[in-house]
Amino acid sequence: MTDRKDELAGNLAKVEERIARACADAGRARSEVTLIVVTKTYPASDVRMLSELGVRHVAENKDQDAAPKAAECADLPLTWHFVGQLQTNKARSVVGYADFVQSVDRDRLVTSLSKEAEKAGREIGCLIQVALDAGVSGRGERGGVGPGGIEELAGLVAASPGVRLDGLMTVAPLTGEYAGRERAAFQRLMDLSTDLRRSHPAATMVSAGMSADLEQAVAAGATHVRVGSAVLGVRPRLG
Repeated sequence: MTDRKDELAGNLAKVEERIARACADAGRARSEVTLIVVTKTYPASDVRMLSELGVRHVAENKDQDAAPKAAECADLPLTWHFVGQLQTNKARSVVGYADFVQSVDRDRLVTSLSKEAEKAGREIGCLIQVALDAGVSGRGERGGVGPGGIEELAGLVAASPGVRLDGLMTVAPLTGEYAGRERAAFQRLMDLSTDLRRSHPAATMVSAGMSADLEQAVAAGATHVRVGSAVLGVRPRLG
């Protein structure tokens, strides 16, 4: 093993231990939680090593980085998640490699993804990004739609060809009533998921929790956690 692969293996083992412990504490089976490794800013060589170490789900947040990386890793048995704010003019590119878009937060994006997925003969899993810090604008600081906008957007996804409504995603907010209250934020997302599943029973994915707060997300009931720095390390800032 290379030094880098050893490092990744060690970090992955620690994260796996954290998830397993959190599941045990919550009375959940480990199989109920899927680890998604967020590989943004890291090279395709790291993605390849992660695949060799058994990782099956990876995530990216910028299409200009993700597209060439996904192409370079096309031979690997990976499921790709797009988790960043997505411009409609990038929909065609993202549909080319992403299996899931976790950051669906407006009608125009649904329409663009649907059109491009149909053209490509693909079906893309969509998660509605929920902004728990949404103010009067109904939008969050880091994207997302406020809780009041979920039902309408979910209906549009469910009715559109080429896309599939799979659930909800959130990022723990830095402002508003849930700032610093990650467990409460993730519990709120679970309540919203319960509401959504009344009209869309198949929308069972709940993506929440990152390196710093994955335990709170597992405790609340998240089905997917998105972990970057705890697996890959922290890259030094440029400049």
